[in-house]
Amino acid sequence: MSVEELAAISRYYGANPDFVIAGGGNTSFKDEKTLFIKGSGMALKDSGPQDFVRMDRRALARIWTKTCSSQQDAREREVLEALMAARAAGEEKKRPSVETLLHDILPFQWVVHTHPARVNGLTCSRDGEQAARDLFGDAALWIPSTNPGYILSRTVKDALDARSGNPPGVIFLQNHGVFAASDSVDGIKAQYERIIEKITRAGAQAAEPALGDSVSEWGFSAALIPALSAKAGGAACFVRNQEIAALVRDRASFYPVSSAFTPDHIVYAGSDPLFVETGLDTPETVIAAIESRWNKAPVPPKIVAVQGMGVFGVGVSEKACGLARELFIDALKVAAYTKAFGGPRFMPQDQIDFINNWEVERYRTGVSTR
Repeated sequence: MSVEELAAISRYYGANPDFVIAGGGNTSFKDEKTLFIKGSGMALKDSGPQDFVRMDRRALARIWTKTCSSQQDAREREVLEALMAARAAGEEKKRPSVETLLHDILPFQWVVHTHPARVNGLTCSRDGEQAARDLFGDAALWIPSTNPGYILSRTVKDALDARSGNPPGVIFLQNHGVFAASDSVDGIKAQYERIIEKITRAGAQAAEPALGDSVSEWGFSAALIPALSAKAGGAACFVRNQEIAALVRDRASFYPVSSAFTPDHIVYAGSDPLFVETGLDTPETVIAAIESRWNKAPVPPKIVAVQGMGVFGVGVSEKACGLARELFIDALKVAAYTKAFGGPRFMPQDQIDFINNWEVERYRTGVSTR
């Protein structure tokens, strides 16, 4: 194995927005002594050998024997410090993926974790767990929604330890994504082909979102851009397509995308999109309505939906607002795909709050939106 091969499989999935958007997902390769894993916040599509962190597997194994604080913030600091200490010599300037421990415990050489909208139509649905069991049986493991990082790794470890028989090469994470693991790159690709084929067939084509062509202006949307850019302290952009037009008819229609499906949606598109009800009289009245709702929001929004108009992405830069828009469209697809599995199920509020306040995700956001 060479790190070049790991970079190649990372780019293979990272360059396909059906699998990965922005800094999402992570990949790894391991031998007996060393784990090579993607650096935190780095985009898989841009991966080169320099973007992977060499980790000492013996040091990673010792983290499981460590007694961590029961207090959430303190525990996260302690685990991060232990991960940093497990870097191999010469890797001190790199920061490993938050899912490093999970990659290390999987008994396969290659691991590729992605967030396909098609798969998340299953993992973010009310009946997803039963559907996964019906489709994949013992070949896959279902992990209930949980905080990412150490707690997720611990939950997977406990589930694997309690399981008899061959370890699964597929792990579905509720409200998160999927891990595919194998002892070869071809095995990884075969796993993903099987996952997508089975879920697509179960969901049928009726679940496809009616996106149509997107437009960057509608009505007086362009007149709102300067005000929204100023409010966000950076930039704003607009999108409308067939599916969005249906979603912004009224508040009830907007419900399927009204909260967060996965951590990545929170990181890039926020957890609390604003839906602004308005008669669309003038730009001034719409701006006043946005101002009123914005000032009452629990966290600064990254998505502003205006009734009858469309959706604005906002952020501290052009890249940030573009990613907000892109992840919102991804959420729109997820919502459409959940229809085949009982409808949408959002992340629990306590986990949304965890992501909004987690230093790791603030770091990842900063790296990926520069």
